Amino acid sequence: MDLSLTEDQEALQKMVREFAAREVKPLAAELDREARFPKELVRRMAELGLLGIEVPEAYGGSGLDPISYVIAMEEVSAACASTGVIMSVNNSLVCDPLLKFATEAQKQRWLVPLARGDKLGCFMLSEPNAGSDAAAQKTTAVRDGDGWVISGVKNWITNGPQADTGILFTMTDPERGNGGITAFVVDMHGEGVSRGPKDDKLGIRASHSCQIFFTDHRVSDDQILGQVGGGFKVAMATLDCGRIGIAAQALGIARAAFEAAAEYALDRKTFGRRIIDHQAIAFMLADMQVGIDAARLLTYRAASLKARGQRHSVESSMAKLFASETANKVAKDAIQVFGGNGYVTEYPVERHFRDAKITEIYEGTSEIQRVVISAGLLRRK
Repeated sequence: MDLSLTEDQEALQKMVREFAAREVKPLAAELDREARFPKELVRRMAELGLLGIEVPEAYGGSGLDPISYVIAMEEVSAACASTGVIMSVNNSLVCDPLLKFATEAQKQRWLVPLARGDKLGCFMLSEPNAGSDAAAQKTTAVRDGDGWVISGVKNWITNGPQADTGILFTMTDPERGNGGITAFVVDMHGEGVSRGPKDDKLGIRASHSCQIFFTDHRVSDDQILGQVGGGFKVAMATLDCGRIGIAAQALGIARAAFEAAAEYALDRKTFGRRIIDHQAIAFMLADMQVGIDAARLLTYRAASLKARGQRHSVESSMAKLFASETANKVAKDAIQVFGGNGYVTEYPVERHFRDAKITEIYEGTSEIQRVVISAGLLRRK
């Protein structure tokens, strides 16, 4: 197995790493402190082709492979996890399902401006009482003449306050459970669409989320994504890809926390020695490095399966589960390396610690990942 990057992937990594170091990282603490949406960085990511990485050039994207996406996500997220997840949602949760399930006309209308970064997208599945249980959602789309009328509430919608386009999941036949879910592409500026205040969050504070309210919002048949009743398939296929993006985000957070801790351990002295020369600290850093490398390999494996067009549900769940739990452990241990300094906002590790937690929750909790993985084991019997 060849684990080396191609020349194109190395060039992308260099470009994104330089962009992240020069433009993203210097703003990260300020963006977090002020909970300010990084519109200038989103604009720059659009210019660099980072908002439609896997979308073919014919549809406004960069035409790159899934491993290139993981590489770019890790670099951006290591500099600022909030900026990373804005990028992830537009790529994984909006462009990807449009590329897979949209008609040619829908791709021209909706995908092209999203992949170019002219517009920003969001993904609307969760509700106040329906997170992991998609069939429990209450948002409905009711047939009315030659169109549909949508009413309901969506919760925790990343990019919601800024989104122009949304992938929306509704119940068109509640009696059929998962088989009664239908996906639509919606104009977030349309009549009957409103947004609640942005959520005040523990971490990824510059990535805004909010509730979205639909009140008799009318859509046409040409806004159906996939088939009527086929929305659950769209959602699950999308989350398979989204979990690769979140694994890469977690990987970036973990790497940033590790690099900060290693640099501090080389500089800080106690009892007349650098703290890295104390075995307790050296072993802690060694464990961080092992976890990060293992998480990267799992994430690359899932991305490579996607690149080959192979099923990757279990592998994506494994990557997200391990990478997110690694990010949380590494960030926690990084604070321990810093000691009291790690607990204050002067240093970045407390931000990494807060940012890491959400990776165990969104796009499928760690518990849901274990459900997917264990179900995959049963299928092999």
